Amino acid sequence: MAYLWTTIHVINLKESMSFYEKVLGLKPEREFSPSPHMHIAFLGNGETKIELIEASDAPSPNYGQDLSLGFSVSSLEEMIHFLEKEGIPILAGPLSPNPDIRFLYILDPNGLKIQLVEQLGS
Repeated sequence: MAYLWTTIHVINLKESMSFYEKVLGLKPEREFSPSPHMHIAFLGNGETKIELIEASDAPSPNYGQDLSLGFSVSSLEEMIHFLEKEGIPILAGPLSPNPDIRFLYILDPNGLKIQLVEQLGS
C-alpha cells in the first residue's frame, strides 16, 4: 500500500492553489471540473501530493484544531522572513520540543493548520 494524496476541500480554488504553490512549493499537476459546481486540482512534488476541491454547492470546510499538514523547510528563519514579506501570520511558534527539530504553524487560506518543520540534528 502507498499513500497517494491528501484531499482538502477549499472555498476558493485559485487562492488555495496560489498558496500551496507559492508558500509550500507544490507545483500544479492537473486541473479539471467533473461538474459545473466542482473544480479539482492536484499539486505536488515527488511523492507529496495535495488534491484541492472547490464545490460551490457544498458547505464551507471545517477542519478542526487537531489536524495539521507538516512540510519540511531547509531554514525556518528564511521561511519566517518569507512569511513576514508575504503578510502571512504565524499562528504558533517557533517551537523546539527537542534539539533536533524546530517548527511553526500557519493557516492556509481556508483555515487548515500547516506545520513548517526544520530538522536540525543528525
